[in-house]
Amino acid sequence: VQLQASGGGLVHTGASLRLSCTASLRAFVAYDMGWFRQAPGKEREFVASITRDGVDYANSVKGRFTISRDNAKNTVYLQMNNVEADDTALYYCAAGPRSRFSSSSRGYKYWGQGTLVTVSS
Repeated sequence: VQLQASGGGLVHTGASLRLSCTASLRAFVAYDMGWFRQAPGKEREFVASITRDGVDYANSVKGRFTISRDNAKNTVYLQMNNVEADDTALYYCAAGPRSRFSSSSRGYKYWGQGTLVTVSS
């Protein structure tokens, strides 16, 4: 299984960015999909998830980020608006079987390689 994330880059504060992650998963629709990030010197943290039950966001990104998926393309997206310097991190997409841990790393079995987002002020 491979998860290929893309869309990262260098942007200024207040800009928008869309991350994409395509997964080589059979029955993609059955998987919970999530985005996590790891900033320099910090632990990996939950950003957003999308499951059959709906979407969930970390408080730090609510109202600014939107997660979505296109099951026909086996792809999950993270639309990032009004980015802030604290959004600078390596962003990972992840896939896992349906569970109640979709906002935690423990809920995911497969991980992508990460795409770097750098926000400059």
